[in-house]
Amino acid sequence: MQFSPLDWAVMAAFFAVSIGIGLSVARKAGRDFNSFFLGGRNMPWWLLGVSMVATTFSTDTPNLVTDLVRSSGVVGNWAWWAFLLTGMLTVFLYARLWRRSGVVTDVEFYEIRYSGRLAAFLRGFRAVYLGILFNILIMASVTLAAIKIGSVMMGWSPLQTVLIAASVTMVYSAVGGLRGVVLTDLIQFAMAMTGSIWATIHVLGLPEVGGLQTLLEHPNVLPKLDFLPDFSTMQMDDLVPLFIIPLAVQWWAAYYPGAEPGGGGYIVQRMLSARDEKNALGATFLFNALHYALRPWPWILIALASLIVFPDLASIAERFPDVPEQVVRNDLAYPAMLTFLPAGLLGLVVTSLAAAYMSTMSTQVNWGASIIVNDIYDRFVNPTASETRQVWMGRLWTVILMTVACTLALFLENALQVFEILVQIGAGTGLLFILRWYWWRVNAASELTAMIVSFVVAAVFQVFDGFGLPTWGQLVSGVGITTVAWVTVAFFGPRTDMATLEAFVNTVRPGGPGWKVVRRTPHIEGAGGELPASLLAAFLGIVAIYGVLFTTGYALYGQWGAALLTGTLALGAGTWLARLWKRISFR
Repeated sequence: MQFSPLDWAVMAAFFAVSIGIGLSVARKAGRDFNSFFLGGRNMPWWLLGVSMVATTFSTDTPNLVTDLVRSSGVVGNWAWWAFLLTGMLTVFLYARLWRRSGVVTDVEFYEIRYSGRLAAFLRGFRAVYLGILFNILIMASVTLAAIKIGSVMMGWSPLQTVLIAASVTMVYSAVGGLRGVVLTDLIQFAMAMTGSIWATIHVLGLPEVGGLQTLLEHPNVLPKLDFLPDFSTMQMDDLVPLFIIPLAVQWWAAYYPGAEPGGGGYIVQRMLSARDEKNALGATFLFNALHYALRPWPWILIALASLIVFPDLASIAERFPDVPEQVVRNDLAYPAMLTFLPAGLLGLVVTSLAAAYMSTMSTQVNWGASIIVNDIYDRFVNPTASETRQVWMGRLWTVILMTVACTLALFLENALQVFEILVQIGAGTGLLFILRWYWWRVNAASELTAMIVSFVVAAVFQVFDGFGLPTWGQLVSGVGITTVAWVTVAFFGPRTDMATLEAFVNTVRPGGPGWKVVRRTPHIEGAGGELPASLLAAFLGIVAIYGVLFTTGYALYGQWGAALLTGTLALGAGTWLARLWKRISFR
C-alpha cells in the first residue's frame, strides 16, 4: 500500500501542529509542578471532557471493538459498555469529592484518607503499581495497535512503527506538559471522529459490502447484529460472559483505566485540573456521553463489514502475507479494512489513528510521570526538590515510560489479551474504591490487601491457565476472593486515626450513613446531604446515554419503532436530569 503525496502532507501537517502546540506552551507549562501536571488548575469543563474522550479513543480501541464484534457479535461490546454504570457514579458522586480533596494526584489521596506509616507505604506502593506497572501495560497495548496499523497500512516493521509513532508524542508531552496534551487532544479528537465516520461511509460503499442494507442482510453479519441478548435463544454459556457478568459484576468490581470505580488515573487528573467542582462534574459527564453514545457505531459498522471481506483469520493472513503470524488476530481486521480507502481519505484516517495513539500515550505518560515525581520522588526521595527540578524529573520520566512501554509492545499479541489481563488484575478492588469515600472502616491495610490479593490471584490464573475456568469464571473467583480478604481486614485491621477521618470529612464532605461514627465527634463542621440526589442523577444519566446509544443502533438497523421508544426514554431521562442538576450543590 502506497501513500500519495496528499496523504503524507496531511500526516506531516498534523505532526507539525502537535509539536508546535507543545513548544508554544512549554514556558507556561514549565513554571511549576501544578502548571506542568495540572495545567494550573484552571481548565474549563468542555476542554477537559474532550481531552478525556480523546484519550480513551486510542489506536487499540477500534481494534478491540472489532475483536469483540467478530468474536461475539455486537452484544460483545457490553464488556466495556457496562462501565457506563461506574462512569455515571464517578460523574455525580465522585467528581466533586476529588476536586474538593485538593490533592495533586489520585495516589496522594491515601495520605489524606488514611493515617500512619502504612498510609505512606500504601501511597508509595500504589505509585509504583499504577504509575509504572499498570501504566506501562496500557501504553504497551496502545502501541501494539499502532504496530498492527503500521504493518498493514504502511508496511512498516514493528520497530519502525514504534520509533516513528512514539517520537512526536514524546516531544510535545515532555515539553508542553498537561496543557500541551489537552490542547492537542482537542484537535486529535476532531480528526479521529472525522476520520472514523468518513471511513465508515466509504467502507459501506465498497462493492464487496454493497451498502448498509446489504450489509445488514448478509449471512455472515446477521448472527452478529443484536446489541441486546435474545434471552429466549442465547445459550447461558454465551449469555453469562457477554451480558450478565459485565452488568452484574464487572462494572463495580474491576479496576480498568478510564472506567475506575470511584474515579482514578487520568480521569482524576482532569478533575483536579478543573477550575472548580462544577467544571469537574461537567467535564466527566461530557466524557461519558461522548464515549458511550457518540463513538461506538462507526467502529461497529466497519467490524461488521469486515466479516464479509475477511470472514476468517486465514483470509486476513492471505491478504497480508508479510504480517507476522502472531499478529494476525481478529483485531487486525479493522486496519485491514482501512486499506481500501482512497488517497486523501487514507491519509486523513491514518493520521486520525495516529492522533488517537498520540492522545492516549501523551495522557498516560504525563499522568504516570506526575505520580512518579509527586508520590515517589518528591515524597520519598527528594522532599526538598525545587519546582524546576520536579518539572525536569517529569520530563525525564516521560521519556523513560514511553521507552519501556514501546519495548514491551513488541512482545504482545492482541488488544483483547491486555484488556482481559488488566480486568483480572483489578478484579475485586472496585468495590473498595467505591466505598472508601463513604465508609469509615475502609483502611490502608484493606486497600493494600485488595491490591496484593487481586494481583496474586490474577498471576496464579495466568500461570495455571485459569485452572480450566472460563475468563468470566476467573473474574468472579478473583472478585470473591479479593472482596472477602479486604472486607475482613477492614473490620479487623488497624483503624484510621480519628483526627484524619474528621479532617477528611470536613474537607471532602462525602455524605451518606457510612460516616455516622465520625460525625458524632464535635469536630465535624457540617454534613454532606447530596447522596440521594446524586444517585438519582447517576441513574438518569445512565438511562439517557444508553438511550441515545440504542436509538442510534435501532435507527441504523431500520427498526424505527424501537428507536422511537428508546429515544423517548433518553429524552425524558435527559430532561429530568437537567432539572435535577440545579439541585446538586457545589462549593
